[in-house]
Amino acid sequence: MVAYPTEAVFGLGCDPRDSIAVERILRMKHRDVSKGLILIAADPAQLAPWVEDLSAQRMTEIRASWPGPHTWLLPARPRTPEWLRGRFDTLAVRVTAHPLAAGLCRAYGGAIVSTSANRSDRPPARTALQVRLALTPPPDYILAGSCAGARRPSMIRDGLTGQVLRQ
Repeated sequence: MVAYPTEAVFGLGCDPRDSIAVERILRMKHRDVSKGLILIAADPAQLAPWVEDLSAQRMTEIRASWPGPHTWLLPARPRTPEWLRGRFDTLAVRVTAHPLAAGLCRAYGGAIVSTSANRSDRPPARTALQVRLALTPPPDYILAGSCAGARRPSMIRDGLTGQVLRQ
């Protein structure tokens, strides 16, 4: 489990296939598994194992927003585990523009879990020190670096309709 800077806040991530690591993150955050998680990637191809493409027109709009702080809900592939998608048939995915977060995905070789590095009822951490103070026990590793300066976490949109679900 690693904490790392993103466009707006520090994220917590792990191998999305590792149910034990995901469970650790959920416990650390006091987050219910039913809410689902976000996966980030360095490029759209890293998301292919987890989500289905929509129509060419919809995918053109989605891909035009990447890389950047735009998270899209796309249909989850049938084998995408519940610990990632929660109670939904979709999965939240984003291609990050943050060089350290993207580098982490490239080094890992695929998409990683990305959820804010804080307890669910607390403000998100924006520095490595805030991560250390906010989470007990702390993550296994904190990637040093700065967030990119966005004031808010990524916008979340429905891939099918384009509707904004979180601004």
